[in-house]
Amino acid sequence: MQGQKNRYSPGAVDAPDRRVFPPPMTAASPARPSRSFALPNLLTYGRIVAVPVVAGCMYFQSILQYGLWLRWVALGIFIAAGITDILDGYFARSLGQQSSLGRMLDPIADKLLVSSCLLMLAADETIRGWSLFAAIIILCREILVSGLREYLAELRVSVPVSRVAKWKTFAQLVAIGFLLAGEAGDTVFPFTTWTGIALLWVSAIVTLYTGWDYLRASLHHLIED
Repeated sequence: MQGQKNRYSPGAVDAPDRRVFPPPMTAASPARPSRSFALPNLLTYGRIVAVPVVAGCMYFQSILQYGLWLRWVALGIFIAAGITDILDGYFARSLGQQSSLGRMLDPIADKLLVSSCLLMLAADETIRGWSLFAAIIILCREILVSGLREYLAELRVSVPVSRVAKWKTFAQLVAIGFLLAGEAGDTVFPFTTWTGIALLWVSAIVTLYTGWDYLRASLHHLIED
């Protein structure tokens, strides 16, 4: 049209370009692997799987009267499970693979392993008489602490695992290891069962102390609520 400047002429003012261009393409970041299948968690899963295997070996040996060699199988699996209890924490720290799932499952795996073994050892009367009270102390403490942890989690209060509690778990595992060997161990070392019972009482005493320690740390939260 006449009188209208050509937009391409030197004096013309360019209208703003309203075309929409796609954003520049960037290299896709690699998907982050799930922490659920990190090495420390896999070791914890293995410890949980070991629970029915150890219980099964004890059942077949003591209840169904299979050979004493099953005691050694149960002991071997139990020792392997105990080693994973050490390795999962080490790898979680060294590889930077700590996770909420791992922190939740690790004590659960320990409690499942210890509780199931104590029940099977009581069933086959390796633990009997007064020694049953040591097992009851350990089981009651584990239930108490689990309840306290669940209650405090609702209040968003974290109670870290103390060094004494870790030694308590170690003492329990060593005591149960001797008791799992039981009759089979007595054929090699005559005081195997007796040593296991003595260590069980030691771990029960330490268990009482750590249970009170957790209760004392939680007490003011319970009173305030």
